[in-house]
Amino acid sequence: MGKKQDYYKVLGVERNASMEDIKKAYRKMALKWHPDRNPNIKEEAETRFKEAAEAYEVLSDPEKRARYDQFGHEGLAGMHMRGFTTFEDIFEAFGDILGGGGGIFESIFGGRMGRRAAQRGPSLRCEVTMDLKEVATGAERTIELRRREICDTCKGSGAKAGSIPATCSYCGGRGEVQQSQGFFVVRITCPRCRGKGSVITQPCDPCQGSGRTVKATQIKVRIPWGVENGTRMRVAGEGEVGENGAPRGDLFCDIYVNPHPIFERHGDDVLCELPISFSQAALGAEVEVPTLTGKTGLEIPPGTQSGQVFRLPGNGLPNVHGRGKGNQLVQVVIETPRKLTPEMEKLLRELAEMEEKEVTPKRKSFLERVKNYFEGNK
Repeated sequence: MGKKQDYYKVLGVERNASMEDIKKAYRKMALKWHPDRNPNIKEEAETRFKEAAEAYEVLSDPEKRARYDQFGHEGLAGMHMRGFTTFEDIFEAFGDILGGGGGIFESIFGGRMGRRAAQRGPSLRCEVTMDLKEVATGAERTIELRRREICDTCKGSGAKAGSIPATCSYCGGRGEVQQSQGFFVVRITCPRCRGKGSVITQPCDPCQGSGRTVKATQIKVRIPWGVENGTRMRVAGEGEVGENGAPRGDLFCDIYVNPHPIFERHGDDVLCELPISFSQAALGAEVEVPTLTGKTGLEIPPGTQSGQVFRLPGNGLPNVHGRGKGNQLVQVVIETPRKLTPEMEKLLRELAEMEEKEVTPKRKSFLERVKNYFEGNK
C-alpha cells in the first residue's frame, strides 16, 4: 500500500479552509474524477474519486480533523472510518452533497438511484481477550465465525439451475412503485421484489432463493501493540457477503485486556508495587524488579520513604499510534514484620531508644505541631 496523500492536498484546500470551502472542493474533485467521466483512465479515476471521499470524511468531521491536524494519518487509528469500497458506499455517505445539486451530479448518480442499490453485507462482531504482555508486543488471533457466503449451488443467483428470475409484475421491473399521499406522489421500494426488479419463481434448494448459505470460516486478525482495553477494532471486508455482488460488511473486534497480577495500567505507563524491608529503605539496597519482559535491577537510595515512586524509562507499553513507549513506575511499600525473633526485638528496642534522642526532621516537625496545637487550646 502506497503512502497516503495529505488530505488537504487531495481536495486542493488550505489547512485553515472553512467547512463550506471543503464541501465545495469535494464536489469539484468528485465531479472531476468520477470514473464515468474518465473512461480512458478509469482505474486512476476510481482511486482519486475514493481518495477525495476519504479526505472529505476526515476534514468534514471536527473531531477527526483535529486529530489529523495534530498527529497526521496515525492520529486516526482507532477512530471509526467508513472504508469506501464501492460508489454506493460513497453516495450513501455523501449523497446530500453529491446528489442534491442537480445538473451533472443528477446525471452521474441518478442511474444508481433508480433501483435499490445492492445492499452491502451485514457487519459482524466478535470478542478478543488478551493479556497485558500481549499488549506490549501485539498479538494474532484466529477468529472462528459462522457467516453467510455465496451459495455454491446457484452461485448467488438464488434461482434453481436452468431457471431465470422473472420480471416483477408488481413494479414492472422498475424496482419501485408510486404511492399517493394527499397531494403528493412518492416513490417507494417495491415491497414484492425489494427493489431488484425481478423475482425468483424457482428458488435454489440449498439457499431457498436467498443466494447465500451459512458456512464456518476462520480469519486471522492482527491486533496492534498498545491497544486499550475496550477498543473496538474494525477489520474491513470480513463481514457477511452482500446481495447481488455487493461488498462484504466488516468485522468488529471488541478487545478486552485481562487484569495483570502484578502490573496496573495507566495509559502507556505500568505501575507495580515493590515491598521492601525497613532496613533496605533506611540503608539503601540493590533490588530486583519484575518488568513486562523480564527482570531488571533497581537501586533503592538510603532514606527511601514508603510510597515513594521510582521510574524505569521505556519499560511501559508502546503507544498505539507509534509515539514511543511509556514508563514503568515502581512504588515501594515498606513492610513491617509481623513476628520478631528475640534478637530482632532487642535491636529494634535499642533503635527506638536512640530515636527518642535523635528525632528525625519530619517527626520533630510533627511533634512540634502537636505541641503547639494543645498549648493553643488550653
